[in-house]
Amino acid sequence: MPAISPLADGPNGPDSSPAPIAWPWPRWFAHRGAGRQAPENTLAAFRTGLAKGWRAFECDVRLSADGVPFLLHDDTLDRTTNGHGPAGALDWAALSRLDAGGWHSPAHAGERLPRLADVAALLQPAGAALNIEIKPAPGTEAATGRAVALAAQALWQGRAPPLLSSFRPAALAAARAAAPALPRALLLDALPADWLAQAQALGCMAVVVQHRLIDARLLALAHGAGLQVASYTVNHRRTAQRLWALGVQALISDEIDRFAPADV
Repeated sequence: MPAISPLADGPNGPDSSPAPIAWPWPRWFAHRGAGRQAPENTLAAFRTGLAKGWRAFECDVRLSADGVPFLLHDDTLDRTTNGHGPAGALDWAALSRLDAGGWHSPAHAGERLPRLADVAALLQPAGAALNIEIKPAPGTEAATGRAVALAAQALWQGRAPPLLSSFRPAALAAARAAAPALPRALLLDALPADWLAQAQALGCMAVVVQHRLIDARLLALAHGAGLQVASYTVNHRRTAQRLWALGVQALISDEIDRFAPADV
């Protein structure tokens, strides 16, 4: 695990660190809607997760060429649709015609890519929470962060907000400028020396960390700075037990049958 820089004392010494912000969502999030049980980032995935009792979900959101926020993990269309090439090169009319389910199984052939608005319409009546990972194509960090944040702000107006997360600090900075009231989390798949300072500078309430990087010192530093800690992608019970014992706030998993949503 990379070295973690010590947290500097506050102006009144080490006891002046802020208390962690309360975690307002469920403790388990289904990865990309339903893990591996349905085509990822589709309405079929969220319906599967809901049917199995899950009430918190993670998904990936990027922009079409004409600025529509829609769900897709990869920069390109090839792995999870019958399209080809950069996803951001097509407008929503073209993207909406692609098959986003046939790659997974014949039963899901013809499943379409959903817009963020479609996911909101499905999850909100169920009272389900959402962690939106902002997934900008290279060079579109600010535009994607801004557009996704504004869309989420409008779609969840008057409701408990989703969590906006990203590996890209520039995307989170743009999301903060566009919709400062929406909660944010910095995603970490490595621990640069300034990870804590980055999260604080972005006004994040949490960090979402690859599970192998988490130890007691990371938890102490994050909590001491007022940040909550969630972890991805946790698919084994022993890993989950270790993280709960350390004091993480939430886990993201593919294994929606292995874990009950209320498991701790």
